[in-house]
Amino acid sequence: MKKPLPIGVDNFKKMIADGYYYIDKTMFIKELVDLKGEVNLFTRPRRFGKTLNLSMLRYFFEDTGNKEGNEQNKALFQGMKIMEAGEGCTNQMGMYPVFELTLKSAKQEDYDMAYYMIQTAVSTEFERHRVIVEHGKEFLSVREYEQYTAIADGKAEEKTVRNSLQLFCQCMHKITGKNTVILIDEYDVPLESAYFRDFYEKMVGLIRSLFEAALKTNPYLQFAVITGCLRISKESIFTGLNHLNIISVLDKKYSEHFGFTEQEVIRMMSYYEAASRFPTMKEWYDGYLFGDTEVYNPWSVIKYLYDLHSDVDAFPHPYWSNTSSNDIVRDLIVRADRETKGKIETLLNGGTLDIQVHEEITYGDMRGNGENLWNFLYFTGYLTKESEYFKESSIFLRARIPNIEVKTIYQNTILNWMRDIIRKEDFHDLYRAMEEGDAQRMTELLNRQLFRTISFYDSAENFYHGFLTGILSQSENYLVKSNRESGNGRSDIMVKSPSLRGRSFVLEVKVSDTVDDLEHDAEQALRQIYDKRYMEELRAEGYRKIGCYGISFFRKDCEVRFGTETSF
Repeated sequence: MKKPLPIGVDNFKKMIADGYYYIDKTMFIKELVDLKGEVNLFTRPRRFGKTLNLSMLRYFFEDTGNKEGNEQNKALFQGMKIMEAGEGCTNQMGMYPVFELTLKSAKQEDYDMAYYMIQTAVSTEFERHRVIVEHGKEFLSVREYEQYTAIADGKAEEKTVRNSLQLFCQCMHKITGKNTVILIDEYDVPLESAYFRDFYEKMVGLIRSLFEAALKTNPYLQFAVITGCLRISKESIFTGLNHLNIISVLDKKYSEHFGFTEQEVIRMMSYYEAASRFPTMKEWYDGYLFGDTEVYNPWSVIKYLYDLHSDVDAFPHPYWSNTSSNDIVRDLIVRADRETKGKIETLLNGGTLDIQVHEEITYGDMRGNGENLWNFLYFTGYLTKESEYFKESSIFLRARIPNIEVKTIYQNTILNWMRDIIRKEDFHDLYRAMEEGDAQRMTELLNRQLFRTISFYDSAENFYHGFLTGILSQSENYLVKSNRESGNGRSDIMVKSPSLRGRSFVLEVKVSDTVDDLEHDAEQALRQIYDKRYMEELRAEGYRKIGCYGISFFRKDCEVRFGTETSF
């Protein structure tokens, strides 16, 4: 029996105790101990192992308050690399109270709900340590004990919750004599959500007060590790935090501890007897560069391996698109001017984009200029570094789309945006031209619409097919059928009136290699309709008025040719 794949498992104890396949990232602990940062902010894209790594830190460093619990935690690390790292690391095991807080659940529609989820997460962690507090409450003042229990019971006022992390550290130090390790996961999730839902400033105030006393002037803090997608050191939540150590995807330190390296992926695929599909795995889920380390998306690797384990011929999917917020990509596309659309098309066609690095930005800066938005896309994993260079006292990146998975996210987002745009358009002129057999007018109207779109040419047939089907489907007078079996082959699109006495049309789409081929290819598309008898299904249904269109596309140009059912 193979070890189960850890899909959605981000608790280290469950991972090890239940025997899931685990790629040993415990040397992250050694690097953290050796570098001795007091407050460490790690920025990585979503689903790159941040939560699991923080959970690992908790079980390594936490003093549970009893010998049995500490021994159980220690047993989790037997046989792992950290146990061979020397006493400088191993003598840190089970030494500190640990406060572990995740803000993932604070991605909510409004401030009240986001605050409730944060309050609940804080309360849960207070409740987890209640036994220690009850056994040592004689060391606390009446006020400290009352505030602690109010938070644990979920009954504390907001101002008390805002100071909860500092209160926790203070109480633990009075009871145990030890400083606290603070672990905060996905700190920027509530900020991102609030930005797109217009309660950003209020959320900034909450997060700032939650962090400030605990991280800035806290004598009871051993060290803190914070994770998120973005480095936002100018953000008011970190104001004056001079000892903040920021490790972004540009840094070479800690680079192999988040995500899977290529050798780790190869070993994993060999273990699950799926090594033959490595080229596909690499094409779809590789492409990230953290520091100088090549990294795969761990969530997608695990999901694809799960599918391959039962079917070695399984197709890959954009698994990451179901877990990561695409609001930033959609915001880019919706607000794109002609220049930005051109840059997106360059990226989608395998090109690169030179961007100046602005790590110290806020969500409020996102819409300030295009440069900021490209930075957001880079730090959130929608772009990756191909190379970097130094120019005029600034760092520049040559950035590209990492892999097919992320490219698919862009394409799907663009198609959804196009559908929204098309739904708001009036295409009566196009339908009238189609009914009248006016191929020249159809060419003009389709070209005008193409000019407004964002195209991806390496998937040209699917793109143009979806583009045309989306437009034609807006008519209230016609039914649109796509890729139906007909005659001796498959027509691209059929458009027909609900009434058999009405009009019907067959459309065949070609993608040209050059702009000079457009007219010839449109003629060829029209001839194919007749040669392969694509009209037969419509005739069999009872339609007698059948029009035929051959349409060719090249980038932002198209050509339309019209014929009747007896043209050839």
